Amino acid sequence: MERRAHYRNRVLPWLLIAPQLILVLVFFYWPTSQALYWAFTLEQAWGGGNEWVGFDNFMGVFGDGRYWSTVGRSAVYAAAATGISMGIALVLALFVDRGLKGTKIFQSVFIWPYALAAPVVGVAFRFIFSPQAGMIGSLNRIWPGIWDPATNGLHALIMVIISHAWLSIGYNFVFFLAALQMIPRSIAEAGAMDGARPARRMLDLQLPLIAPTTFFLLIMNIISTFTDSFGLIDTMTEGGPIGSTEVMVYKIYYDGFKSLDYSGAAAQSIVLMLIVITLTFVQFKWVERRIHYT
Repeated sequence: MERRAHYRNRVLPWLLIAPQLILVLVFFYWPTSQALYWAFTLEQAWGGGNEWVGFDNFMGVFGDGRYWSTVGRSAVYAAAATGISMGIALVLALFVDRGLKGTKIFQSVFIWPYALAAPVVGVAFRFIFSPQAGMIGSLNRIWPGIWDPATNGLHALIMVIISHAWLSIGYNFVFFLAALQMIPRSIAEAGAMDGARPARRMLDLQLPLIAPTTFFLLIMNIISTFTDSFGLIDTMTEGGPIGSTEVMVYKIYYDGFKSLDYSGAAAQSIVLMLIVITLTFVQFKWVERRIHYT
């Protein structure tokens, strides 16, 4: 039976939620309404009146070949960063879940990266991957030109993907470990009694039982690559070289703040928002499937 709190003073509940309501109104609804308005008007960067243009801004966005290149690059970025991060996090969670000596220390170490801000990680990895001063720079002294993210677009994209994956490992690790520890030990013991090897128990028992968590993390990681990649890219590559690391969120920033195309950037932000809303809807729709143990 669901229990609800009752207040004698009807004003008190509104006072309690007022800070959150103000934050949502100021930092979400107001900017969203402004973006919607700009997306359907021709916004003058240097002042003056605005002209209603309907869907012309969206038609301009969808007719831009550079935009579709950015969409494709964002998809590659999302798939690679999500796959690497979730794969490594799952392996680490399986290792810690075994309860071996010293795993408590590793558990704390694996979580720490998620506490770092994306720009901090970007600066650190820019130094690590530097062709001159970084750890990988020693390869260039052996094979000159083998690694140069400043001029090679593929190298730059790989560098950013690895950085994003590393930053997300801690988040994924926490959820995977929690899901694994919720599995009753009796299930693993039953598998062992049936003669199943550890690898077989992992594939046939553990992975299917943590499927809801895996799907949740899949959606959250994809959303993160679409929305949280700006800090990394801006500090590491600034979208270069020649736009090779320019993803959707960075193109919105570039068009809006550097090219002063407010209307085009607003239309792109609405498209990105719809993508995120769709992914969020899919998450809430399908993650409702829970595993119950009897």
